Amino acid sequence: MTAKISYDSVEVGTELPAQSFPVTRDTLVRYAGASGDFNPIHWNEKFAVEVGLPDVIAHGMFTMAEAIRVVTDWVGDPAAVVEYGVRFTKPVVVPNDDKGALIEVSAKVAVKLDDNRVRVDLVAMSGDQKVLGMSRAVVQLA
Repeated sequence: MTAKISYDSVEVGTELPAQSFPVTRDTLVRYAGASGDFNPIHWNEKFAVEVGLPDVIAHGMFTMAEAIRVVTDWVGDPAAVVEYGVRFTKPVVVPNDDKGALIEVSAKVAVKLDDNRVRVDLVAMSGDQKVLGMSRAVVQLA
């Protein structure tokens, strides 16, 4: 695959289509199985509260992976992401109900770089809190 977005067609400030990602306890159990991260803060409410968390929280790497989907869906090729980093600022709290939590992600082109690359800055929110800080990806465009 190759990037479907042309470097010449983007400007600084170009907004990527925002997306929302639902997260339930079932989602966390499935992610734990796939990742091998069975830390009880991600599935055991009693344990999570005992260690000072408000409730069960989503895996940080899961949150990070959901956020970058905004970029990979936009560019059309996951391999076009050549760098990606975040700071985990707040946890995604996942209540034990039918709704769970929602991760809402927006992004925009912040800088045009050399070699047909752009830096995309992402904003990931859950429950009116920013859950990822300094969330940035460098993307190789066509």
